[in-house]
Amino acid sequence: MLTVNELAIQANAPAHVVRYYTRIGLIEPAAQQENGYRLFSSQEANRLRFIRMAKQLGFTLNEIREITRHAEHGESPCEDVRRIIQDHIEENRFRIEEMQKMQMRMEQALTQWKSMPNGIPDGNSVCHLIESFDLNTEAQRRQYHLETALE
Repeated sequence: MLTVNELAIQANAPAHVVRYYTRIGLIEPAAQQENGYRLFSSQEANRLRFIRMAKQLGFTLNEIREITRHAEHGESPCEDVRRIIQDHIEENRFRIEEMQKMQMRMEQALTQWKSMPNGIPDGNSVCHLIESFDLNTEAQRRQYHLETALE
């Protein structure tokens, strides 16, 4: 039987992660001592390593819970694993595209703002740099059309 700290060392995880995963039910102690210390089987070290590997692949804790539930019932979770990772890949691609568009807008704004003087808020304006940025300039329209044509 392993204490929280021993389990953490075996699974190469911080002790607070062991405690958190125990609290949310992803890992379960096999016993509890009179002093309140939880004791875990060595199988929980394997489960903890699995959870951490799945996290590194982008699975959420709820998804990991579902995957392990299938396994506990003797069902293969592999189809769900494939579907979930495919969904994450598509989601990440979309986010990357959106971040690239934002990066371009930020770079365009900075280029435009380099030649502008600093302003003082006057009750009608908070920051004239942001307020002056026009997404409808010719350069912005060209960039938008270029981006949509590439999609």
